[in-house]
Amino acid sequence: MNKRHYAGLSLLALSILAIFFLFPIYMAILNSFKTQGEMYSSVLGLPVKFHIENYVQAFSKANMLKSGWNTIVVTVTGIVVIVLCSSLAGYKLSRTPGKLSNAIFLLFVSSMLIPFQTIMVTLTKMAKSLGLQGSPFGLGIVCAGLGVSMAVFLYHGFVKGIPRELDESAKMDGCSEIKTFFMIILPLLLPITFTIGILNLLWLWNDFLLPVLMLTDFRQYTLVLTINMFFGKYSREWSLILASLILSSIPIVIIFAIFQRWIIQGITDGAVKG
Repeated sequence: MNKRHYAGLSLLALSILAIFFLFPIYMAILNSFKTQGEMYSSVLGLPVKFHIENYVQAFSKANMLKSGWNTIVVTVTGIVVIVLCSSLAGYKLSRTPGKLSNAIFLLFVSSMLIPFQTIMVTLTKMAKSLGLQGSPFGLGIVCAGLGVSMAVFLYHGFVKGIPRELDESAKMDGCSEIKTFFMIILPLLLPITFTIGILNLLWLWNDFLLPVLMLTDFRQYTLVLTINMFFGKYSREWSLILASLILSSIPIVIIFAIFQRWIIQGITDGAVKG
């Protein structure tokens, strides 16, 4: 087989995979415009009429302005703390060779192997004792603590590709270590910072288990928890559920589409330099 045949087979395989992954999204969008009766009578069929009011009702019943704001608070708090703390830690660990540095880095990496379910009860009790339970800001802080390990791992590998001569030149010019980091190193970490930010954005925006443990007041619920309230004990409003899911995913899809080039670049660079 020549290269043209391999290219054709690759294109066919990728097309099949694309259809496989996009079909559930197509079904969700299609059925979000149906009534409950139309959905039960024909899931695959086109709607008789596109019911835009499903989206209006979902937006209103899910109180998306409030729950969306709560989600933004959680997401922004978590990402800011993760980026700030893990970039400093990754830089310092990478620039300080030795047994202690390697041991600390190993602790960060090994913590990624611990399933969340094994620590969630202890974590919830600790968050309650620290006054972090019950607020989106507190949830963001707790999420940041869970997300720094992966971020430190990525930053650590990326920093290795930045020449040490930059640090030495800055030191000769009278820059302190912290000033060197924020003025010289941090701007060079932009690709991996985009990657870490987007990956944690996808996690924090869509997380369910930790918010349901941490948020005790429905007025503080995130979008995912608010949408979950459509699942009643005896009935489920599927048209509103699907419409609200589509609405809540639109910001993430837009952000991911804009920054996907930086995400891929950050991951590949971090892997190669690590």
